[in-house]
Amino acid sequence: MTVISFDGVSKGFPAARRGPAVAALEDVDLRVERGSIVGVIGYSGAGKSTLVRLVNGLEKPTAGLVEVLGVDVGSASATELRGLRGRIGMIFQQFNLFNSRTVRGNVAYPLKVAGWRRQDIGPRVAELLDFVGIGDKAHSYPRALSGGQKQRVGIARAIAANPELLLADEATSALDPQTTGEVLALLREINRTLGITIVVITHQISVVHELCDQVIVMDGGKVVDSGDTYRVFAHPRAALTERFVAAVTQGVPSAETLRALLVGGGALISVDVNEFTSEHVAEVFETHGVRHTVVFGGVTDIRGSQLGTLTYRIHAEDAVLASVVAELSAHTRAQLLRASDAPSGAEGVQS
Repeated sequence: MTVISFDGVSKGFPAARRGPAVAALEDVDLRVERGSIVGVIGYSGAGKSTLVRLVNGLEKPTAGLVEVLGVDVGSASATELRGLRGRIGMIFQQFNLFNSRTVRGNVAYPLKVAGWRRQDIGPRVAELLDFVGIGDKAHSYPRALSGGQKQRVGIARAIAANPELLLADEATSALDPQTTGEVLALLREINRTLGITIVVITHQISVVHELCDQVIVMDGGKVVDSGDTYRVFAHPRAALTERFVAAVTQGVPSAETLRALLVGGGALISVDVNEFTSEHVAEVFETHGVRHTVVFGGVTDIRGSQLGTLTYRIHAEDAVLASVVAELSAHTRAQLLRASDAPSGAEGVQS
């Protein structure tokens, strides 16, 4: 079931001082299916924040159709939009906690707004705080908490009223890497055990890499790439996607690195590794009796499948090298990198 759909959606804002209207989104099409974890990624100004405001009904589209949980955001009344927001939880980058309220008070607040009975709020808050791992902090105030603990409070508050959809807007940007990993693990657990659909708005490709089933890449108010996370990483369709992917996978060595590697002798071969070829590469080397050592690159795990690029130092006759490259190239991208292919200042890559 589709819980969010954008069909030809554009959103413009009036420019200051009589300038032309600013197009925050242009002709956006996207789908988010129930129970999935979807990452929306892009740099500042890509349109991510505007997209979030359309999803939770804080803005209406200039053109196109936005449907969220069955509600047509563009034509919905104020009452219908309030009802929609009650079905959506929000997690914020800067936590947005009430400093004058305890942890318990912060988590209880949306339940009071939703009209929960007082006798039901206490047990629900205790349950939520235990679930997010801060049951011992119920009577603490936000100023006494670490960033990770504050975000756990924010998450507990966001899921308190049993939302169908959870929006995480740069939820890990203010956290250190270890705490980020803990928060992402908690979001995965929420999705798995509670079945809540999660949309993560981020500029961090590592978040998409570790958490998301699907990814939507935005640039200049447009969707430039989208689909299954592994597909997007393994076969990027936009230059921006390639730049994001390069941040978590090491590709072909640069010209400077290549020249340094070639000092060690032999030839270098760079091979793309994916779920289809990770075992096949080793078999090709063994079949041809080629001695090989990995000297550059890396392989990462994406949703249980391998992806990366490895550069090997190999020692073999030219004819054997040609056969190895030809056989590998039938299954994946393979590049033979040698001294003659790396003149000073050049990239040093020979297909």
